[in-house]
Formats: sequence, structure tokens, C-alpha cells
Amino acid sequence: MTEIVAGVDEVGRGPLAGAVVTAAVILNPDNPIEGLNDSKKLTEKRRVLLDIEIREKALAWFIGRAEVDEIDDINILQATMVAMQRAVAGLKIKPTLVLVDGNRTPDFSIPAEAIIKGDGKIAEISAASIIAKVCRDNEMCEMNDVYPGYGFSSHKGYGTKQHLIALETLGVCPIHRRSFAPVRNRLNLL
Repeated sequence: MTEIVAGVDEVGRGPLAGAVVTAAVILNPDNPIEGLNDSKKLTEKRRVLLDIEIREKALAWFIGRAEVDEIDDINILQATMVAMQRAVAGLKIKPTLVLVDGNRTPDFSIPAEAIIKGDGKIAEISAASIIAKVCRDNEMCEMNDVYPGYGFSSHKGYGTKQHLIALETLGVCPIHRRSFAPVRNRLNLL
């Protein structure tokens, strides 16, 4: 029997705002995609083009996520694991093996392996890295219009100097993670 491999990666564990987004991808070995790599090593333009190609050529892909309230309730690590489980569960084809970027995997009820720096080594994980990043970046650009002044389109919710200044001057907005220290500290000042 041929192994059906799903690659899984996450984007957005570190930001102070927004969901953690994961993707699971099963590539088509008969329809290869050139140029797959860790999404952080690609230009935004290249990521967007690859995102389209992955969605068109992959045998299956699915975006999983955990929202801000879940992150605050169960912590970012557990929320990431739940989002990964959701991504794999959403695939229209059931994989026989799940390869996850990083050093741990959640329970998928099928064999799984964690691969450190897998997003730069394994095509399926690279593809998952790319579509998860494009998805989350697009969402944060949309949040820039919903919550103006924070600069979400430029820093994507990460704790940059610009974001920390906006947090001080504008306060906490609904997509901020209240369990993260800079946000929690700002709330404690009120």
C-alpha cells in the first residue's frame, strides 16, 4: 500500500493578536510543485503564487485554527495542537502518516512524526507552512481595517515596537490574546 503523507505546520504561535492557524496538505506525487520551502524563507509574492498552486494541485488541503478565546483558555501550545488536529480531521483524504513541523505532535489517531525544521525539508510540510501563512497574513490584513491604528497589516500581530506602542495608546482590542504578558499587563493597568 502506498503511504499517504500529510504535512502539517502552524503559523501564529508568537503574536499578541489573532488566531493560531494550521494547515494540513497531501501533495499529488504525479503533479509536483517547484520551489516549496519554509514559508519564512520565501518572499510574500512567491508565497502567494505557491499558495494558489498548492490549493490547485494538492490531493487535499485543509486549514485548521484556534481562536483567541481558545488560546486564552487552554494556552497557545494546546491551542496549536487542537488546530493541527482540526486541519488533519478536515482533509477529504485520510492520510496514513502525518508529518508535523516541530518537536511534538498531537494525537491524530494515525501514525505521526515530528520533524524539527521540517518546513524546509519535507515538501508536504513546506506546502502546509505556505498556505497557513498566506491565510493568517490575509486575515491580519483584514483585521487592520476592522481595528485601525494597531498596524496589523505590517506586523501581523507580533509584538513589534509599533504594536506595543499602539497597545499602550489604543488599549486592548477583541483580537488580542489576553493571556500573553504584554496584553495582560496592559489590562492590569486599567
